[in-house]
Amino acid sequence: MKKYISIILASLAMVSCVDTVLLPDDKTVDEDFWKTKDEVAQMVNGAYQSMLSADVINRLIVWGDFRSDELKMVSIDANATVNALTEIDAVNIQTTNTFATWGCLYKVINNCNIVLDKAPEVMEIDPSYTEGDYLTDRSQMLALRALCYFYLVRNFRDVPYSAKSYMTSSQEMNIPQLAPDSVLQLCIKDLEEAETIALDPSAFTDWRRVGWINRDAVNAILADIYLWLGSVHHDANYYQKCVDYCDKVIASKQAQHTPDRGEIQVNEYPLADGREAFEELYIDQNAEESIFELQYNGNSNSNSALCQMYFKYAKNNSPSGYVRAASIFGTVGTGQPVYTQTGDYRFINNVFEPNTNLEAYDIRKMVSLTALTVNNPVGAAGMKRRDESRQYDRFAQNYIFYRLTDVMLMKAEAQVQLAVDDDDIRLRQAFNLVQAVNNRSLYSGNLASDSLKFNYYKTRVDLEPLVMTERLRELCFEGKRWYDLMRYNFRHVEGIEYGKTLYQQQEEGKEFTRNDATFLNLVTRKYTSGAAAAASKMRTEPYLYMPVNQSDIDVNYNLHQNPAYRSDSEYEKNY
Repeated sequence: MKKYISIILASLAMVSCVDTVLLPDDKTVDEDFWKTKDEVAQMVNGAYQSMLSADVINRLIVWGDFRSDELKMVSIDANATVNALTEIDAVNIQTTNTFATWGCLYKVINNCNIVLDKAPEVMEIDPSYTEGDYLTDRSQMLALRALCYFYLVRNFRDVPYSAKSYMTSSQEMNIPQLAPDSVLQLCIKDLEEAETIALDPSAFTDWRRVGWINRDAVNAILADIYLWLGSVHHDANYYQKCVDYCDKVIASKQAQHTPDRGEIQVNEYPLADGREAFEELYIDQNAEESIFELQYNGNSNSNSALCQMYFKYAKNNSPSGYVRAASIFGTVGTGQPVYTQTGDYRFINNVFEPNTNLEAYDIRKMVSLTALTVNNPVGAAGMKRRDESRQYDRFAQNYIFYRLTDVMLMKAEAQVQLAVDDDDIRLRQAFNLVQAVNNRSLYSGNLASDSLKFNYYKTRVDLEPLVMTERLRELCFEGKRWYDLMRYNFRHVEGIEYGKTLYQQQEEGKEFTRNDATFLNLVTRKYTSGAAAAASKMRTEPYLYMPVNQSDIDVNYNLHQNPAYRSDSEYEKNY
């Protein structure tokens, strides 16, 4: 039985070569599995387990953080990972790049599809597997599949889409790419169904409260997709949908909150105090304000990808991870630095040795197991990297997809875009959300002087970058920044045709939209030299995405390469 489970979980990406893939036989699957409630549970857990893979987490970090202004490479001996990161850092991504592959996410998608296809049969065989059980499982698989497709669209744009499972070599797998609008509308349809049958957020009080996708997580994904579409299309209806789904999550979190005995005044938002947030979110984990995070226990699974990227790239005595935080995280001031106040607990918590004028800083967030207990962070010394003794193996660090402050700032971002003029009340509402997130991380003794002032951020022009910067302070290294920057870029350019693939546009002779200058300046500010050259290699929309890996094109005749990486086009001269 375990053999068959392993084979199913090993089902390869739906665009892979069928001649080289060992797939289970239909008869074997039908006769030997899918007979009990427990077997369905194993497969649902298997879908989550496939999301835990190092291949997935590596890509979430590289795609969401490394491509942005947050991270810089560490100078270490060359290997396959270093070579792939070097290409991305130089904006010279080859079609053979390790991180330009999507198979690991399609594996998750196929595992979800298998459950969606096969689980209904079990209700007819095992009476203990009820319709309620099935609907809960269905909701999770619909949402997890949609989340994977959302990542694929943001990083490859035009991607193959399938909602059916692949279990035998006789099935056609050469699926063509769809335009991103089409894929995301299918995701929205699935998520809207998932919301109606989703697990109640208060159903569990253990790790399953945030380790399984519940209604709050479904609504957070919907809000994220609508914010993305609003930015692409400059569409108020999408922005309002984002606000609506954010409101659902916020209201749910407020309803779930039980004040501590020592909590004299209940805050409007159930957020941990700045002195305690680091410990609750990244050391204890599964915090009250968390919405969805992948679970690693360090025994049966270990978050080796995050460890290698941020902490120790190969073994216990590795001096660093593959990447470090850019210099903007280590100083305080106006202009380039991320932080404006030394009274911000995040300044001393997010990186090792802040305020030491380094070119890059080792990341402490999600790495250190030591909570800084200082009451007043002003002038406090940050932790030294060499004092951190966490082990390379058994790295039990969860990966957070969504938490409450993320949703609050998504709502703020959408409200800024909905404002029709500088007197619109939604600007003040957006500011209040940013201020709430910011205030919780400030030293209370300096709150009156350090707190953000609305008089300085009254206009839409002022508030848009404020929201972005607060997201950078709050969500750095959590796989968000590149997508924040992309949304900013979309809002400041015209002519993005999301209803057509890049191939279709090229065939029609369309001139691709040029990227926004401010976006390029932000992305390239991490470079101590060569920023202008890097910006010149990202001049139009196709460069925002990864190439389709040549190995996938070789086995799927329906795939078209991103024009920025086609060897037979003018885009070949990229550097």
